[in-house]
Amino acid sequence: MRILVVEDDAGIASGLRTNLQQRGYAVDVCDGVAGAWSALRAERFDAVLLDLGLADGDGGELLRRLRLSPAAAAGAPAALPDPATPVLIVTARDQVHQRVAGLDLGADDYLTKPFDVDELDARLRALLRRAAGRASPTIRHGDIELDPATRTVRLKGKPVEMSPREFSVLLVLLEARGRVLSRQQIEERLYSWDAAIESNAVEVHIHHLRRKLGSGCIQTMRGVGYFVPQEVAP
Repeated sequence: MRILVVEDDAGIASGLRTNLQQRGYAVDVCDGVAGAWSALRAERFDAVLLDLGLADGDGGELLRRLRLSPAAAAGAPAALPDPATPVLIVTARDQVHQRVAGLDLGADDYLTKPFDVDELDARLRALLRRAAGRASPTIRHGDIELDPATRTVRLKGKPVEMSPREFSVLLVLLEARGRVLSRQQIEERLYSWDAAIESNAVEVHIHHLRRKLGSGCIQTMRGVGYFVPQEVAP
């Protein structure tokens, strides 16, 4: 899952990037309103961690602008940010009226500094779960059970060893089951701006997943992309 961190304190931003990457997220960082808006127009993010006190403006105004942004029409180029992108405010502003104002602006959650990274991760997982329309913290599909909190996968109740990237590919496809995702769409969910991507990386990960979970777990629509079938065959 890909996260945009909007934070102008270089030390905090670096710490967030490192900790979230260690937990399997792809992380990009912007230090101000202008850069964050450009990033949201250019890329799709699964969630945004937003500081309010930024050097070039107030993060609340960025949030307001995001929520008022019109949804892009189907098939339109990605020139507009997704107004439904989950936003978690992370700020030192800890007064009740400030928290209320942030939530009323459209934030999905509000966390005050200093915070524990385990709590931040749990709140992020909750945001992503709600955005995907899931009530359960685990994802079950046929004989496959995936737990985002522990980053574990089971097949027919037995643990399946996976690399961090294989886990991430499977998570993306299970969250989108029934929909075809192109290689580029999968890459955009898995890699940050500075990541080196081998040309056949997605294909290799999917090959490994099929070997571990069964050849029918991920299907190919030739010339379009990959998908997990919506229905599980009996």
